[in-house]
Amino acid sequence: MTAAIQVEGLSKTYRAGAVKALDEVSLEVQAGETLGIIGPNGAGKTTLLGCLLGFLTPDAGGVRIEGRAPDDLAVRATTGYLPERLVLDRWMSGRQYLGFHHALARLPVARRDADCDEALERVGLDAAAADRNIGRYSRGMLQRLGLAQALLGAPRILYLDEPISGVDPAGVLLFRRLITERAAGGATIVINSHQLSEVERVCTRVVFVQKGRVQSMETVRAGESQARVLRVRLAGGWTPAGGDAATRLAQLAAEAGAAFRELAAPDARFSVADDAGATRLLAALLAGGVPVIEAAPEEGRLERLFVEAPGSPS
Repeated sequence: MTAAIQVEGLSKTYRAGAVKALDEVSLEVQAGETLGIIGPNGAGKTTLLGCLLGFLTPDAGGVRIEGRAPDDLAVRATTGYLPERLVLDRWMSGRQYLGFHHALARLPVARRDADCDEALERVGLDAAAADRNIGRYSRGMLQRLGLAQALLGAPRILYLDEPISGVDPAGVLLFRRLITERAAGGATIVINSHQLSEVERVCTRVVFVQKGRVQSMETVRAGESQARVLRVRLAGGWTPAGGDAATRLAQLAAEAGAAFRELAAPDARFSVADDAGATRLLAALLAGGVPVIEAAPEEGRLERLFVEAPGSPS
């Protein structure tokens, strides 16, 4: 395989060298790979992403993206980026915002309206939302719009920083589908996230960063994992029309090929065979009118990286 991203001996300090954010980091991301970056707060993940994007100048070492510098215009033209902190022009509508970025990317003018409409539809923003001022968007809508912008022009390199922060379960399912589609299309994707279960679902490899160094790497197979218990948090006080909550949850779980275990409000627990089974279960619950607030596996393979890391509390 060909390395799309090469990092060699990358070091970066702040405060005149007093704070070492990155300490001789070296890694490669293969073309078409989806790489997850995980680690505790202050580990250097955001600084690493900033260097990959060419936003930060390292003190030592270097980054090459498809053989070029990260700030090379040829690289920028094929790069998509969703930042963690979205600072958008609040006076614009969502449609105007996408049109503006479509123009900045120098994409074909004749395709602008169609491309923007398609991008908005893909992330689940309807016509009413598209024409609303961004200042009236919820956090989840902002994330969807940011993802739509990052995907304009089908970038070959895609960086996503905490992409599902503030997103509801339906948005998480949408994110998962869109990332899987881009990966299948050959894009090289780098995801920085604290959502370990989602990292495990969509990434092919994960690097664990701590104290500015890559402490370990974990190879995963996106979308495939062992049977697990899924905890689903429901809105308080929910009861289905004309029936018992536990009975309704068991019915929906059976229809999705999962098994209902228990309801200890506000949490319900289910057994699912794999990640695809978890996706089917959540889709069935949402379609059945169940007010899902969040969902997460009881356990995950990536948590052990935090437990086993040097200096972690026992």
